Amino acid sequence: MRPEKARRQDSNFRATLFAACAAILAFALGRASAQANARPWVELIEIDGSINPAVTNYVEDALSAAESGGASALVIRLDTPGGLLTSAERIVKLLLSAPVPTIVYVAPSGASAASAGTFITEAANVAAMAPGTTIGAAHPVSETGGTIKGAMGEKLVNYTASFARSIARERGRNEQWMEEAVRHSAAIGEHEALEKHVIDIVAPDLRSVLVQASGRTVEVRSRSVKLDLADATVRVYEMTLGQRILNLLSDPNIVYLLLMAGLIGLYFEFAHPGAIFPGVAGAICLLLALASFQVLPVNVSGLLLILLGVAMLIAEAFVTSYGILGLGGVVALVFGSLLLIDTSKTNLVVNRQIIYGAAAALSSIILSLGYLLARERRKVARTGLEALVGEVGVVRDPIRPGAAGTLFVHGELWRATSDEALGAGAQATVVSVHGLEVRVRRAA
Repeated sequence: MRPEKARRQDSNFRATLFAACAAILAFALGRASAQANARPWVELIEIDGSINPAVTNYVEDALSAAESGGASALVIRLDTPGGLLTSAERIVKLLLSAPVPTIVYVAPSGASAASAGTFITEAANVAAMAPGTTIGAAHPVSETGGTIKGAMGEKLVNYTASFARSIARERGRNEQWMEEAVRHSAAIGEHEALEKHVIDIVAPDLRSVLVQASGRTVEVRSRSVKLDLADATVRVYEMTLGQRILNLLSDPNIVYLLLMAGLIGLYFEFAHPGAIFPGVAGAICLLLALASFQVLPVNVSGLLLILLGVAMLIAEAFVTSYGILGLGGVVALVFGSLLLIDTSKTNLVVNRQIIYGAAAALSSIILSLGYLLARERRKVARTGLEALVGEVGVVRDPIRPGAAGTLFVHGELWRATSDEALGAGAQATVVSVHGLEVRVRRAA
């Protein structure tokens, strides 16, 4: 048997050897994990729709997440018809002072960076476009979609042009073309944009954008950063539920339909008290529309015209105006709808087909409901004593002038009087009711 001391030494040696192996393994795993974590990654957000306050919050949150997470860049995949100038200005400020390099990629094919989207694309460190995409058309328009006249229009155009040039100057791109996009609604495709140095890259997919962007040096908060994104992984950053709802309510078409649905629901509830569901649904739709007015630039005159038009249509159902109120209501409704969105602050407008369709539908519904309600009110009563008037009964006991007889009508026997003699079995029409006595005449 081995001595006790030798056994203890062997046990200590095995324990030390095991601890050393464990430490080496842990070090290797930690180094591999650190190398994996050190691999560059980019954060991707998708903007597919109008530029509005919800999108602004989305971009701001994404930049904060990219900075805190150590992202190598923030990529914005953009497809927008435009939006609010105030929201675009805020996003431009965020991109120009971003804590990480930013890339705006106009994609997929068929997408556009119109109006406000032009400013956002130019504000990025790297501007890229997919084949078959367009950029430009940033000229401010009036409520009817035309050019803003007068001194106000000139001031707005000059301000927007100066804003566009400053963005291009900051990023070292084509200032002259940016001014043309504002003053003359210039719009170009991806190849022409690359030739005119409006953008930096034309690429068919996001991976190609990252490969072409690698090796470029960009300015991030007054310091130079060399991009190394060829092998970067892509992590998608999603909108929150609140941002999705706000983004949905920023669509002028949806807001307009909610407004019309709310007005119809409330009108139906007032016309037919007790239906409950139309009133509840209408109130919800109307409140959602009013909440959207906090996001979209609404023209108060347009909203008042819409309310005036609805009031005229309701009045037409109860007042004999020979169609004047109804016609005036439709005209006020259409003009109010066209002027509802203040397009001096955004290029977003309510679709004309939706306006005409909604105006026709709303007019038809209100006039039809009003007609049915008025017809019901003009009908002869079907219950109570008033319901006897006009009914035909059979004389049971003879009726003579000055002497009452008996009439069987509505399954009941009534004391009856008449100015003419009526024999038993004769048919008589009830003319009026006086207490428990009816006055009759011979039935035709």
